[in-house]
Amino acid sequence: MAKKLAKLASNVPQLTHLDAQGKTQMVDVSEKLPTLRRAIAGGQVRMLPATFAAIQAGNAPKGNVLETAKVAGIMAAKQTAQLIPLCHPLPLHQVEVTISADPQLPGYQIQAEVKTKAETGVEMEALTAVAITALTLYDMAKALEKSIQIEDIRLLSKTGGKSGDYQA
Repeated sequence: MAKKLAKLASNVPQLTHLDAQGKTQMVDVSEKLPTLRRAIAGGQVRMLPATFAAIQAGNAPKGNVLETAKVAGIMAAKQTAQLIPLCHPLPLHQVEVTISADPQLPGYQIQAEVKTKAETGVEMEALTAVAITALTLYDMAKALEKSIQIEDIRLLSKTGGKSGDYQA
């Protein structure tokens, strides 16, 4: 059994957030040069047709649901290092959040694009922007419906960095 575990462990890539003793650490990026980094994340919020219609008509009790959610997503991207323990604080050069009506769901498709020129990537910032946009949309519309569903939050693409580009 011990030999099987040792063999398994030898096939696992070195985890960058663990030190030699297996304790959590923040990755040292001080030797890396800043490069242009970009990440795009997406997700969706599904709701009843009546809730979707009320939001589209601007009839939600708490006000402008979509603009409030968009601003919350932008603010969240800028706070990612405070929310996720091992994320580096980064100078964000652009955060763009788009919320698109999707009558087929019915609901909304959310996309966040984040850019920086830094030593590490912005995937977590893009994902955080989508998650908080979706949560804010829920919060702003929960008086209309409690069963709103937040779904499929994921990284869509990223460019820059040692690990190379990624496209979902």
